Amino acid sequence: MGSERPPDGTNPSPPGPSGQQAPLAQAPRRNNRQERGRRRAHGPLYAALDLGTNNCRLLIARPESRNFRVIDGFTRIVRLGEGLSQTGRLDDAAMQRTIDALRQCANKLNQHEPASMRLIATEACRSATNGAEFIARVEAEVGLQLEIIDRQTEAQLAVTGCADLVEPEADGALLFDIGGGSSELAWLDFRGGRPKRRGRMSASIRSWQSLPVGVVSIAERFDGVNVTPESFEAMVDYVREQLFHFRGRNKLRRMIDEHPVHLLGTSGTVTTLAGLHLGLERYERAKVDGLWLTSDDIDNTMRVLLKMPFERRVANPCIGRDRADLVIPGCAIFEAIRREWPTDRVRVADRGLREGILISLMDADRAAKPRVPRHIRRRAQQGQA
Repeated sequence: MGSERPPDGTNPSPPGPSGQQAPLAQAPRRNNRQERGRRRAHGPLYAALDLGTNNCRLLIARPESRNFRVIDGFTRIVRLGEGLSQTGRLDDAAMQRTIDALRQCANKLNQHEPASMRLIATEACRSATNGAEFIARVEAEVGLQLEIIDRQTEAQLAVTGCADLVEPEADGALLFDIGGGSSELAWLDFRGGRPKRRGRMSASIRSWQSLPVGVVSIAERFDGVNVTPESFEAMVDYVREQLFHFRGRNKLRRMIDEHPVHLLGTSGTVTTLAGLHLGLERYERAKVDGLWLTSDDIDNTMRVLLKMPFERRVANPCIGRDRADLVIPGCAIFEAIRREWPTDRVRVADRGLREGILISLMDADRAAKPRVPRHIRRRAQQGQA
């Protein structure tokens, strides 16, 4: 899913609520006295890895108050799903690129020795006929046990990772995550009350859908390099056909008409549009994550982008060579969602599955710890005083 941006080895940051938990992989262990000492002093580390159709991303973090602090991270565009929409299989070169990236992730996991981690794979491994075979190869060659998650879990984790960006006064939101091989939609409805715990936000999902379209599959079907106004509209129409299957489609449109509802987008598409809108000379997550875009902002930025030839997209610091052929197909998916459920504002999230995993793991550990009765805590505090 999402396709966030920090270069290799950077430390993206941030918080987000929790989602459902699935079987956890066991973190690799090695003799590291210094790291164990840090863990005793500052608390355990948690890790989340998201292997998507386009990206391989890792975050390692430590709980801090109600959020967490990122200790280390890794992100690389691997294009694991390259050619998948034509052949139904993962390509040999794409698998090797991904193995190389996963080795670097394994090195970081060995270095930090997280107490708990979850390593997931999404659409490319889910849909490829040799997806399970590739997962077995990763375990044999790299030593990492990846879990292929289903589409509903993917939508829930996206909500978990981004839900604290839903406006407090909103009665609902439509979260969308434009990925490489699929795109997830989740309608959050708070009219019956909003969950008090951030980790329970996915309980407010009224309807969800996983679209069998992503930036890679659209680019391969329609060509993401040479895009004309006509081919862009063909992309939008193709995606809108998929949206007709969204359960509660018309009810959501009525809710948008009658209640405060906004879109919440997590993907490289919306973060790129935000960077272009801001005129950034280089991508800056701190300026993009949480940014509000109006409908006019999006219209104007898309208009400029659609007129931008491929070479200028490559040269743009907020796009770059790796995304130059994918950004307009992503905009077509975004535009189809906007036309189906128009709202006045869209909030941009540079966060997603990894953050959702981290919060889920931390939330589960907090829930497992026995609660100390308040009067005993008070006595202990008085004794320390």
